[in-house]
Amino acid sequence: MDVVYVIGPLILIAVVLAAVWLDRWSVPVILIALCAGIVFGSDVLNLWYFDDIEFANWVANLALVFILFHGGFSTRRSDFKAVALPAGGMATWGVVLTAAATFGVLYVLLGWPLEKALLLSVIVSSTDAAAIFSILRRQPLPKKVTSIAEIESATNDPMAIILTVAAIDVLTSAHSAWIMTGITFVWKFTVAPLVGWLLGRGSLWLFNRLSVQDRGHYYVLSLGIVLFVYGIAESIGTSGMLAVFIAGYVMGNKPFVHKQGVTNFSAALSTVANVGMFVLLGLQVFPHQWAELWPEGIVLFVVLTFIARPLAVGLGTIRMNLKWKEKVFIAWAGLRGSVPIILATYPAAAGMAIGQEVFNLVFFAVLLSIAVQGNTMGVLARWLKLIRPMRPRPLFNLELVTMSDSDFDLIVVDLPGPKGVIGTAIADLSLPPGAVITLITRGRGLVVPKGSTQLRGWDQVTVLAHANEEEEIRSVLLSAIPAESDAQ
Repeated sequence: MDVVYVIGPLILIAVVLAAVWLDRWSVPVILIALCAGIVFGSDVLNLWYFDDIEFANWVANLALVFILFHGGFSTRRSDFKAVALPAGGMATWGVVLTAAATFGVLYVLLGWPLEKALLLSVIVSSTDAAAIFSILRRQPLPKKVTSIAEIESATNDPMAIILTVAAIDVLTSAHSAWIMTGITFVWKFTVAPLVGWLLGRGSLWLFNRLSVQDRGHYYVLSLGIVLFVYGIAESIGTSGMLAVFIAGYVMGNKPFVHKQGVTNFSAALSTVANVGMFVLLGLQVFPHQWAELWPEGIVLFVVLTFIARPLAVGLGTIRMNLKWKEKVFIAWAGLRGSVPIILATYPAAAGMAIGQEVFNLVFFAVLLSIAVQGNTMGVLARWLKLIRPMRPRPLFNLELVTMSDSDFDLIVVDLPGPKGVIGTAIADLSLPPGAVITLITRGRGLVVPKGSTQLRGWDQVTVLAHANEEEEIRSVLLSAIPAESDAQ
């Protein structure tokens, strides 16, 4: 038990310190957490021996619930609408195309066993939101490209989970049960969104009907809601993961009491779940077992990265008005991460003899994906001439803490460049009645807004206004910078 209370905290502290130090090289924190688990595990420092695959699967599933909820919660409807077809397509049929192409190469061309080829193909079929967000948001790329990659990664996990569960059901059932497995697949994919939508709407109603002075109660409530959505969906045999994601999406795109606090809590919970899960999965890995598996791990990575993913992007985005260099970058940005590793614990948890081999192969391929693709995305973006001037991250922000039902919200708008170009004065803006500019962040400084204050290119403007006025406010502020500077 001392291991949990001494070695565990030391690992978490080491992960944070290493993440801060390695941030300058854009190393994803999940890679750091994985490596920390391996280093502190039995094959290196031997400070914590852990080989309970069933417990790892249980913890990973629990972590995935919160990760997927926050993924849905942080997916903005406006961003999704702008790239709905390519991002939504890649999150659904793109996952299927990736799995099908990977299976075709592994099973048909390379002659891998059916069971191994099928499991590996569906398990590695989705991209990782945590890795992609942490890397792409450090790269000054066009909004369209980053939105497609980010929204795809945030929404494609449910499809991969459903495919993996269906594949395991098929492989562990008699052939006569295949029809029932197909029916179950349809049930999971069609009913789960309805459950998530209904419970998400019900949660909004509950939040807005409460009048609690202790903010901590809202966090307990949100925690209970997330687990309740998952539990209800699973109890009726549909996909709890998909239902949780949809519920998060519904709640994240509607105002409700203490939303900012719940947003912060959800983000923190997702981060803790991500880091803790990867540390635990790293402890589960025994690198000495890679001695015989590493050639197949490299083959899996190569097939996935250079054949299956580009094919899926090429076919999945036909006639979607994407340039060839945007497709190339989106294909390379398909990093693998948390979900494939979590899904890799499913076969062993289901009692399949091939479970540990599948886990090791997936883990090895994910490490290669994060290390190779993650560290070369900036290079590829520069080679494709997609890099744009990057504005510094704002050092100041405001949060609106609402303890009663209100339709007011803080609307944050990033003004276009070039940096420093003089725009319209605040007094001359045609903002909706009652809308107030509360904060202007300019570079590393803070500007107190006054009527005579002139907006400048690259300013970040925070406005307190009615939530339904967001589009109008964005239009007014974006037009406050001279039109010719938008084109540059």
